[in-house]
Amino acid sequence: MLQKLTTLFSEPYSWWFQTTTTTTSSLPFLLLTTTFLLLLSLSWFLYLKPTTPDPPLPPGPLGLPILGSLPFLDPELHTHFSTLSQTHGPILTLRLGTKIGIVISSPSISRQILKDHDVTFANRDVPVAGREAAYGGSDIVWTPYGPEWRMLRKVCVREMLSNATLDSVYGLRRRELRRTIQYFYSRVGSRVNVGEQMFLTVMNVITNMLWGGTVKGEERGKMGAEFRQVVAEMTELLGKPNLSDFFPGLARFDLQGVQKQMKGLAKRFDLIFENIIDQRLKMDGHGSGTAEESADFLQFLLKLKDDGDAKTPLTITHLKALLMDMVVGGTDTTSNTVEFALAEMMNKSQVLRKAQQEVETVVGKDNIVEESHIHKLPYLYAVMKETLRLHPALPLLVPHCPTESCIVGGYTVPKGARVFVNVWAVHRDPSVWTNPLEFDPERFLGDSKWDYSGNDFNYFPFGSGRRICAGTAMAERMFMFSLASLVHSFDWKLPEGEKLDLEEKFGIVLKKKVPLVAIPTPRLSDPALYE
Repeated sequence: MLQKLTTLFSEPYSWWFQTTTTTTSSLPFLLLTTTFLLLLSLSWFLYLKPTTPDPPLPPGPLGLPILGSLPFLDPELHTHFSTLSQTHGPILTLRLGTKIGIVISSPSISRQILKDHDVTFANRDVPVAGREAAYGGSDIVWTPYGPEWRMLRKVCVREMLSNATLDSVYGLRRRELRRTIQYFYSRVGSRVNVGEQMFLTVMNVITNMLWGGTVKGEERGKMGAEFRQVVAEMTELLGKPNLSDFFPGLARFDLQGVQKQMKGLAKRFDLIFENIIDQRLKMDGHGSGTAEESADFLQFLLKLKDDGDAKTPLTITHLKALLMDMVVGGTDTTSNTVEFALAEMMNKSQVLRKAQQEVETVVGKDNIVEESHIHKLPYLYAVMKETLRLHPALPLLVPHCPTESCIVGGYTVPKGARVFVNVWAVHRDPSVWTNPLEFDPERFLGDSKWDYSGNDFNYFPFGSGRRICAGTAMAERMFMFSLASLVHSFDWKLPEGEKLDLEEKFGIVLKKKVPLVAIPTPRLSDPALYE
């Protein structure tokens, strides 16, 4: 190779030397030739010069051959990842079978993932359970970033979950919440499982908003009970480590039976959806009866399906996948957050008293809470924000997956990695938050920068960037309306001799490890207000 290069460069230079000694008339030509040869030499130099290697993967535990760190994962992944970050840094690598896991635990690196390189990280590493649950990944959570996802996002944010649409179905939400308040009133002086009741409440609220004008009476009650069982089993499977995800070559064997179980659960939902859609289509003009009875999300979705964009149409599969998202994704998240909030307030009685005083001032004791009141309750908003800080509904968000290798925090994050953003750890970072483990709603009062728009990477409970939660507006309304009604209507205390336990249990959705069991005492002046 060296001899060829020597010949290549020596012959033109020899010719140039001989030419310049015989004539000066061709000087411009010779200058051009010299320039060309110099550029050619430079290009060869750059071609032969070794390229700079990419930065290494982030540091992390070594793990075992083949299995990597899988055998050492603590079931409480959010705290486990936080502990690992204290040893290996705010960006670390976990080898999970054939997969590379990247864990992010700092605001600055979260910003690089979710804002600076948002498009690169806008996709998901879809687990087998997620694909089975969402009609092959046809929902807004798992669909790859692109025209189809943008269409689904538009349907959710601009149409289905817009403030105008949410306003139009307020009567449905109100009716379900009043039924729950009535139930608690019937149990005055007795123990009630707050989390269980809030799950049923939110489930009924969501299904009522989805198809409240279609399914009525006893049939809806039976459906709510069935949904509760199926959702519990689905969320458990979605949070269960599955060998098929970490060793794709083994996926066809479904060694743990996760795919088979999820397929069976999804089929149960699909049959329910098919039945409800058939009922709706049989109703004259996609609806009948009063405006309140017929105004529901299914009505909006079927209309959008008929009137949608021909290039990226909303199909029946998309429609059912969105219903699945609402039922599975909207129940546990909201009900668990309300349960955490009430538990934290009971643990700090002065916080509960202050919230009750605020609601009483705005609503009065001879009236009931309406959604129109919630924007006049800044302290209760601070309670919500502080609850989401300490107990974010999705502690690791939904994992992201880069479409190409990318340099983040000085390290290479390889294409196809599963990227966990540990928002739970960021929200408890002592370099950001004063007394980070203390429940203190006051920290959110009078400081507008602490919102959940996803622009501040010290606090982003709903995520950030293109894949930020599409249901934030609905979650805010349901949480505030529910919690305001609970603290306005009742005093809450623990059963005699019991202590409050605030310990968390990790899952795709964060839960209270020990359910909140409490005793309600009525606060309102007129028993008729509980009807």
